[in-house]
Amino acid sequence: MNKRIRHLLTLRRLLGALTLLALLGAVVLGLYGRSLYRQVEERFAGRRWSIPSRVYSDVTLLYPGLAVNRPALLRKLHRLAYRPVDHPPRQKGEMRVLGGGIEIYLHDLQIPDQHRPGFPVRIRFEKGRVAGLTPLDSPAKAIPVLTLEPEELALFFGPEREKRRLVAADQLPPHLVHAVLAAEDSRFYSHHGLDLRGIARAFITNLRHLSVRQGGSTITQQLAKNFFLTPERTFRRKLKEVLLALVIEWGYTKDQILEMYLNEIYWGQNGSVSVNGVGEAAGFYFGKSPEDLTLGEAAALAGLIKSPNIYSPYRDPDRCRRRRNEVLKAMHTNNWLDAAVLTRGLAEPLAPRAPTRQPRRTPYFIDYLQGQLNMLYAPEDLASLGLKIHTTLDPLVQEAAENALLSGLERLESLHPDLRRQTPAHQLQGAVVVMKPSTGAILAMVGGRDYRHSQFNRISQARRQAGSTFKVFTYLAALDGLTPIATLTNAATTYHVDGKDWQPRNYVPIAAPVMSMREALARSINRATVDLAMRIGMDKITATAQGFGFTSPLAPYPSLALGAVDVYPLELARAYCVFAAAGMQPFPLGLRAVYDEHGKLIEHRPMRLRRVTAPAKAFLITSMLQSAVLQGTGQALAGWGIHFPVAGKTGTTNNYRDAWFVGYTPDLLALVWVGFDDGGGLQISGAQAALPIWAEIMRAIPHQVSGAPFRAPPDVVEHPVCTRNGFPDVTGDCQETGIEWFQVDNVPEDDPVFLKAQSSWFRWWHRLKGEKHDP
Repeated sequence: MNKRIRHLLTLRRLLGALTLLALLGAVVLGLYGRSLYRQVEERFAGRRWSIPSRVYSDVTLLYPGLAVNRPALLRKLHRLAYRPVDHPPRQKGEMRVLGGGIEIYLHDLQIPDQHRPGFPVRIRFEKGRVAGLTPLDSPAKAIPVLTLEPEELALFFGPEREKRRLVAADQLPPHLVHAVLAAEDSRFYSHHGLDLRGIARAFITNLRHLSVRQGGSTITQQLAKNFFLTPERTFRRKLKEVLLALVIEWGYTKDQILEMYLNEIYWGQNGSVSVNGVGEAAGFYFGKSPEDLTLGEAAALAGLIKSPNIYSPYRDPDRCRRRRNEVLKAMHTNNWLDAAVLTRGLAEPLAPRAPTRQPRRTPYFIDYLQGQLNMLYAPEDLASLGLKIHTTLDPLVQEAAENALLSGLERLESLHPDLRRQTPAHQLQGAVVVMKPSTGAILAMVGGRDYRHSQFNRISQARRQAGSTFKVFTYLAALDGLTPIATLTNAATTYHVDGKDWQPRNYVPIAAPVMSMREALARSINRATVDLAMRIGMDKITATAQGFGFTSPLAPYPSLALGAVDVYPLELARAYCVFAAAGMQPFPLGLRAVYDEHGKLIEHRPMRLRRVTAPAKAFLITSMLQSAVLQGTGQALAGWGIHFPVAGKTGTTNNYRDAWFVGYTPDLLALVWVGFDDGGGLQISGAQAALPIWAEIMRAIPHQVSGAPFRAPPDVVEHPVCTRNGFPDVTGDCQETGIEWFQVDNVPEDDPVFLKAQSSWFRWWHRLKGEKHDP
């Protein structure tokens, strides 16, 4: 009896101990679960992902009458993920190229200030221009303007280098959701974070095959693992995964869990960039938004989740197709597809978009832009906040500038083998910037020959001697009292500067003793330019140039009139914008707007202009620079196929170290520089080195060149002059007359005696027309 009592007491104490342990375990588990819940709540309540900010180009507008470069437009459409097909486009992102046009099923336009659903459209071309825009389903209806979506230029990544495009659950088509559930967790909406039936089924399957063939983790467990756990395989980690899954299921709805899962999971690799989330995966593999995926494409994506690198359609299309078919059959087994739809899905061809890498496009422009963004946002914010950064860049112009610069430098090395260098660090270099003179919008920026070898931006960071391009500021200063027909001496003259004698020389000998201001600037005559500078005073020239915003120190020496000053090319381009924009100077504009991840505008950069000179003076400089293109140092443009109105100036510096061409139309300005970083001599002029590159750019971007003439302001008037001597024809003796432009309050007086005396200096005027020019 006593023995039985002792056993009962022992059993009672054991049960008590076990109960106490259970209670303590429950308390500990409850406290641990509460701690896990706080972790989950804190993690999910804040920013769940670091979303890299994306940089976009400007949109592209097409309209009837617009001149286009068709091959360049097709390349742009490929960059925008339009896929060629041999039938009328039936899905968003498809295009068919025809002899007289292109049929496109447009993507949705989803930029913050413009929203437009995609629709099929026909673009018709005639004689190099857009002849018509019509919807494919309404051929009789004309579209006045068509907007192509902006191109993605760059992303600001964090250390994880994850690319992700968030998608809301209600944006996902049912067949995509069912495909993911069939592939990963068919009982997702039935269990509470753990699927005991699935675990048992996986255990039996793996035991039968003596290998891991199935996993028992639910979608909730996978989400817990991705957000909170390391990849290690231990019992402790697995237990924590289970507890986290239970906590997540308790605190969030099934739709919320599925949305987080689909935006989180890893879907493959694009070079060094991780493709995460269904939004990014749909674009990477099929060039579509998730809502536009076909059944077969959705099943293929779902099949990739198990092992993206093994089942990648790029790596092994057959294996990817077999895995897709497994998913389709699983969907049928779960009654998400009927037999007919299954048959169509199995027959659907696997057609991923062409594999694309994640290059850093327009790298010099992005570096320039990042310098501005860093004043607004910390680098970690750019890498995590998912900002949408819209810029002024035109990818068609950027492509033309990059191609023209590279081909131009290679052409120069081929024609002049002494310019070729063996090491990339010492190669012949060049730089290009293209701007809208009326707004300052930067359409293209190429800071060097190859960003891989040199990240130094020669447009915004290099100071190079301006040479003859700086002469315009001397002539502008002179317009306060003189006119384009004012006479300048070309005689050899010695000037006493800082205790030393200095005598300017022309590029080649020029016999004429005098010439007009127009002729001197058009032909870039050094002696005549210095004569003009001495006449009006170096202080005035210095003050005029400083008014254009140059940050370089400008010393009032005679050599300044010839461009003996180092300037940033971007500042020089901005200065020339003044002449194209009726005397208004824009601030360079690359950043247009910044939106947060929800599309709310948080930063806007409007154009900023300031008055630098009068419209009349700006026009007179433009008129004289037109003469430089037609009869002067830039007349080679016609040989390069440029036949629309252009004003421009070549530039060559001492010892041929720098070659320039700055040219503009009423709509567009482009600057080209060529030289060596170490200051080595080119032994060729700006007209030979830089001008052909400028011409090649312009020929490639007809959509930006209207061909419109320069318009004279109201306070500039035409006046007849004698083309034999360049002066007003007041005697009636001249048989060859032309037109000269004057400010309305500065038309030369009709003094026959004075004019005859002046014209005696020009008796050999026609002989000058065939002489060589100073660059």
